[in-house]
Amino acid sequence: MTSPRNLLLIALLFLSYLLWNAWQEDYNHVAAPSTAQTPIAASTGAASAPASPANGEVPSATTPSASPGVPAPATPGAATPSNAPAPRVVVTTDVLRIEIDTRGGNIVTADLLAYPQQPKDTAHPVRLLDDSAAHFFEAQSGLVSAQAAPDHTATFAAEKNAYALADGVDSVEVPLTWTDPSGVSVRKVFVFKRGSYAIEQREEITNKSGTSWSGNAYRQLQRIPPVIDTSGIKGYSNTERYSFVGAAWYNASDKFQKLKFDNFAKEPLNKSFAGGWAAMLQHYFFAAWIPDAAETDQYTTAVVQGAEAPRYLVRTLSPTITVEPGETKTDTARLYVGPKLQSTLDDVAPGLSLTVDYGVLTVISKPLHWILAQLHKLTGNWGFAIILLVVLIKAAFFKLSETQYRSMARMRKMQPRIEALKARYGDDRQKMNQAMMELYQKEKINPLGGCLPMLVQIPVFFALYWVLLESVELRQAPFILWIQNLSAPDPYFVLPVLNGLAMIATQMLTPSAGMDPMQAKMMKIMPVAFSVLFAFFPAGLVLYWTVNGTLSLLQQWIITKRIDAGEKAKA
Repeated sequence: MTSPRNLLLIALLFLSYLLWNAWQEDYNHVAAPSTAQTPIAASTGAASAPASPANGEVPSATTPSASPGVPAPATPGAATPSNAPAPRVVVTTDVLRIEIDTRGGNIVTADLLAYPQQPKDTAHPVRLLDDSAAHFFEAQSGLVSAQAAPDHTATFAAEKNAYALADGVDSVEVPLTWTDPSGVSVRKVFVFKRGSYAIEQREEITNKSGTSWSGNAYRQLQRIPPVIDTSGIKGYSNTERYSFVGAAWYNASDKFQKLKFDNFAKEPLNKSFAGGWAAMLQHYFFAAWIPDAAETDQYTTAVVQGAEAPRYLVRTLSPTITVEPGETKTDTARLYVGPKLQSTLDDVAPGLSLTVDYGVLTVISKPLHWILAQLHKLTGNWGFAIILLVVLIKAAFFKLSETQYRSMARMRKMQPRIEALKARYGDDRQKMNQAMMELYQKEKINPLGGCLPMLVQIPVFFALYWVLLESVELRQAPFILWIQNLSAPDPYFVLPVLNGLAMIATQMLTPSAGMDPMQAKMMKIMPVAFSVLFAFFPAGLVLYWTVNGTLSLLQQWIITKRIDAGEKAKA
């Protein structure tokens, strides 16, 4: 990032990369209201349920004699939903505040208590699940059968309307019950554990009728896509627009798969596998249903018409459950609703850490994130961790950088002779270039010697860019003094200005021999352009760039001084 051509190359690659991401966002994204920063609504049933489930919102039951996708007969005994608000059960743990609607036994709101919408505003945490019309995102579950069975719109009874994780207690259970006159009853139980974003759910099906009961358990995430601000310069630099938003799933054979909302109709999911999970992803946070690893579930996606806008759905459907008269059988699953904490996700379910999506640079980004996390343990500050990471990266590439700077120093020594060639050949560019190549050969100078080391470092830079972009650990993380949020722009533009000054100083140390007037003008504009661009970027990214540029400047100055001293000693 030091020679004019290298700096220009980095700038063009960086801006092209951002433009490509912006194009992908603009042409491959469905806009809808955001959920990540939604103010908390009152817990009295803000949104009423539709009079009946939308077409495709409830899956078809599968029995030993039926096939998936064949509509089941109407469910006898299932409660018919009304437009009147149903009672809700509020559950509070040390990390979650959950509302469960007794209509369907669905988790309709989920507040992440450790993640405020705005820094230090603990009264307004991020609401990930939200049943409001403008921000609809629910975790739904139910049973389907040709017999009596409660789907996600049936009415359940709750023992209490509020539960809290008491001090000294590691878990709390929340039971809901549904009973049909035929003798079939279902007890849906949610288990919340201290410090955990994974909610255990089990459905206990008791058959006291005189005939065998068969049906399937389903779990689904249903939402409208979030609206992301892409307007103006602030929208262009909004990190949310570059993060994947949509459905994802995982299994041992196919590994991690993603599906944008735009592609739900064109590339619907319809697969059966065991040991997997299905999720809805957004920047920093996600929700995922994780069925029992021992059972083979059917995974599907669909688009259904909601009250206000189309809703996107990803679902798991269990194998057929048969309950004989007098028997009770249980189907279990877990719901993860929380942040993308890479250090703990794989302990919840295999492959869950892949929801932190680094794209093609995952193989580089994951080790970088691990190193950054270790440095944070050492320093206790993400800003200092970033600085130390830059130092380690510079040390790792020291020899390559040294080669680059030595090549540039030798080029600088050649500048008077190159200027003489320019004066000799004037506007004859062909002869000028031929004479320069002869000079390089005579002096054993490789004009690409300063460029190739930089090309090696470019993937590392972009990988780190994604680490800083996707890491929820850095969200609202304070640094020092005026920078109290590394995920937000520098409020006083100090870092962008310092970066601009470092770029100007670097240009003063860098040879400009052979540079045409247009390149020279672009190089003069570059520090100003980068300073303006970085004024709207998260401070953590700008901190990395500024420290990297400053260390590069220092390294280049030291090596140049050594070369000058060596030549004076020879003379």
